[in-house]
Amino acid sequence: MSELTTFHADIKSILEQARSKARSAVNSAMVEAYWLIGQRIVQEEQQGKHKAQYGTRLLENLSRALTENFGKGFSYANLRNFRQFYLTYPDREICYTACSKLSWSHNRLIMREDDPEARAYYLAEGAAQQWTVRQLERNMQSRSFQRLLSSQGKSETSGAGNLESLGDFIKDPYVLEFLQLPESARLRESELDQAIIDELQKFLLELGKGFSFVARQMRISTETSHFFMDLVFYNYLLKCFVIIDLKTGKLSHQDIGQMDMYVRMFDDLKRGEDDNPTIGIILCDSKDETVVKYSVIQESQQLFASKYQRVLPTEAELVAEIAREKRLIGVRHDESPAAQDQDPDTP
Repeated sequence: MSELTTFHADIKSILEQARSKARSAVNSAMVEAYWLIGQRIVQEEQQGKHKAQYGTRLLENLSRALTENFGKGFSYANLRNFRQFYLTYPDREICYTACSKLSWSHNRLIMREDDPEARAYYLAEGAAQQWTVRQLERNMQSRSFQRLLSSQGKSETSGAGNLESLGDFIKDPYVLEFLQLPESARLRESELDQAIIDELQKFLLELGKGFSFVARQMRISTETSHFFMDLVFYNYLLKCFVIIDLKTGKLSHQDIGQMDMYVRMFDDLKRGEDDNPTIGIILCDSKDETVVKYSVIQESQQLFASKYQRVLPTEAELVAEIAREKRLIGVRHDESPAAQDQDPDTP
């Protein structure tokens, strides 16, 4: 009976894989077709010398003809989207190598992003991480790309021989609206910890690529003391452990000193021979930049302090916060000892 069950499971798996490949092939073909339609529309419009009235009549007439022959899906609005798709990615190679890996619904969202670098990021990560349309929309609304700390002045890699940039993994701020925490009420750290565990899958998506959960309240013991680390993850792309310490108040120098000790202890007692140095992230409600500036975070390549937000900010609020962080990072970098010692004529 068990052999028959295995036989049935194998056949089912073969069919599911075949259907998945078929859906992927159809999706890829349709995305490429929409790009070609957009290209042909633009070419025809150019023959009409870009006259708005001509372009409108062209799309309206085409919509009626396609709907009559192919049914729904070719409304005037959709044809405008096909046109914009081509104008956003006039290089056919991008369509075939990047856009076609995602559904049309994914592409329709991404092409609304004005920043070409952000579009490239969402195309690549959406395909690599297999984001659903809802996950993609949430990451775009929370400006996930812009929140990555690519300009923080930290080391480009987490360890020798590791080609992954830390700027592709650490964000500031982290947006935790999915925890549904009260916006202004004072939280206990245990409440924040429990809320994250309850929504662990969503928290992993917010952390980003490569993270896997290891432990909650992991104990590390020395000869005389026991220490408990709030959350421990492993990033298989960075090939290192990531410790997260939760703080519901403002970041203090004691918090930074504690995390520095945790990272050193973890490296000494838990880190494997093939692992890169452990990363420590202090996730806090707010932080004093003076404390950050004069702490070990300034020079450490393993310590980060990031704020978390309980609600999804508006785009304007996020843009302002990201710009503020970049200014402060620039000030800290300019005032660092290395920057002060540099010869002004040195390029």
